[in-house]
Amino acid sequence: MKHQSGDQRCNDFSNNIHIISLLYEAFGKHAGTSHQLYIGTQQSTVIVNSKQLLIRKISMDSPNKSKPLPFNIFFLFLLLSSNLLTFFVSTTFYSSSCTLKSEIDTSTTISTVVSQTAHKDETIRVSDESQATADLPPEFLAFTSAQKLPFGFNTNFDSDKIIPPVGRPCTLFPDELSRYMSYKVNGSCPDDELLAQKLLLKGCEPLPRRRCRSAAPKEYVEPYPLPQSLWTTPSDSSVVWTAYTCKDYSCLINRVHTQKGFDDCKDCFDLGGREKSRWAGTSISGGLDFSIDEVLAVKKPGTVRTGLDIGGGVATFAVRMRERNITIITTSMNLNGPFNSFIASRGVIPLYISISQRLPFFDNTLDIIHSMHVLSNWIPTTLLHFLFFDIYRVLRPGGLFWLDHFFCVGDQLEQVYAPLIESIGFNKVKWVVGPKLDRGPELREMYLSALLEKPLKNSW
Repeated sequence: MKHQSGDQRCNDFSNNIHIISLLYEAFGKHAGTSHQLYIGTQQSTVIVNSKQLLIRKISMDSPNKSKPLPFNIFFLFLLLSSNLLTFFVSTTFYSSSCTLKSEIDTSTTISTVVSQTAHKDETIRVSDESQATADLPPEFLAFTSAQKLPFGFNTNFDSDKIIPPVGRPCTLFPDELSRYMSYKVNGSCPDDELLAQKLLLKGCEPLPRRRCRSAAPKEYVEPYPLPQSLWTTPSDSSVVWTAYTCKDYSCLINRVHTQKGFDDCKDCFDLGGREKSRWAGTSISGGLDFSIDEVLAVKKPGTVRTGLDIGGGVATFAVRMRERNITIITTSMNLNGPFNSFIASRGVIPLYISISQRLPFFDNTLDIIHSMHVLSNWIPTTLLHFLFFDIYRVLRPGGLFWLDHFFCVGDQLEQVYAPLIESIGFNKVKWVVGPKLDRGPELREMYLSALLEKPLKNSW
């Protein structure tokens, strides 16, 4: 028996059904009459084959030649039997899937293709992940791999393993990561502060832990005691200077006069300059510069006890608050200056995280959060929205958010940032807008200083 494709069998079956219907129609018209039934015309007649039905053109000797009715009935029976036999053989030996509902075949085919494509994509993805893992430093894999808990399943972890966290983008920069994680275990770490900060600012945050001793000053001396340390420039021996342009504090203090170009908080290290008067005294009525005492007066005495300063430079805000028995943690990066070392030497607490990092505090815990200049229009709007909600999260009900000298351009404040801030859910205690003129009025830059309060009730 010659093998037929599924499409050919389907077509044969459809043709046979069509011919049978024609025969029924012809037979129906002539049955019960005195006329004889013709199965054919002058041009063609039906020839039955055991394999299939064919319509073949033949010449007729006479157009009036006819067959008697009993012969026609026998011919119809033979034709029906032949088609039924063809259908039986096709479905039994070839498992043809001919159906009147073609969409079933279509959906099945699509499902199969999607399944095969998904499997192929999964295979490629697994292969890519395996290749990416092979490219990662052994120490990185040693730290980030799931670690079995010594005493088995722990209900707090809901697991028998612990997976140390690192920033997801770490693996996007394999060259920098490889250099950062290349060291002798139990030995000294490379002096690579610039590399570490570069990775962190790219999103590799938190950085992976390392099993080596970090670079430290060779001749470190004890810091000044409190309260002297709060307003005294630390010793140069408290810093590893390799990563910075300046190699001592004298250079940092004088760079506002000697160095051209931009540096973050260029005059911050001069504790005898503007830092000495920042947030002190009382502000001018309605001015952008709120004083600390003016802000604290909004709350009952003693109810502001702990807080955070985001991007706090050399932590003068934290020092001012410490003088009022309020504990403030200061976040800062080391952008061409040893800000974190300087903050610690003053006797307050630095926190080395970027503005992209989720604030490492529990919900509803801090009394006050302050930020000056840092939270402004240079941050992508969506990221800023997330950050404001994170601030709202960690403030306790009734807590204060002091947005100090937020800057933007022209109509941005009214069209973008004011609606964004208002969407968070804070109550406005103070809201002052004024021009930012340090780079010229033609830039149309604006400042906003705002004191916002998380609702004491129904803050959720």
